[in-house]
Amino acid sequence: MPITATRIREISLVCVPTVDQDRAIEFYESLGFEKQTDTAFGGGYRWVEVYPPQGTTGIALAPPPPQDGPVTPTQTGITLTTDDIDATHAEMKALGVDVDAEVSRMGDPVPPMFWFRDPTGHTLMVVEQP
Repeated sequence: MPITATRIREISLVCVPTVDQDRAIEFYESLGFEKQTDTAFGGGYRWVEVYPPQGTTGIALAPPPPQDGPVTPTQTGITLTTDDIDATHAEMKALGVDVDAEVSRMGDPVPPMFWFRDPTGHTLMVVEQP
């Protein structure tokens, strides 16, 4: 069967299961993210979206469905960019964020990077993109 194109245009959100949404909002806002959505929905749930200062893709900090049980921290695959990896690493460390001890430098063509953990324990990556 031939592959056909769809009308999909962009990635708008990445959903991260989050039990303590208020703590997660505070954490992401401390990194410069902006809460753009905070809405109650069915059965006492709450839908929260945070966005970095630039770009159009956000992170949805959503409660896990009850049938999924407890949230297990995971490698999210989310990659954030900065124009100064060393300054960003130092700033996040000063904020008390659980960041890697050092910036990883593998050499060209791989950009310098480090990983950090959010309050739930999910891992995200920061890479330098001048």
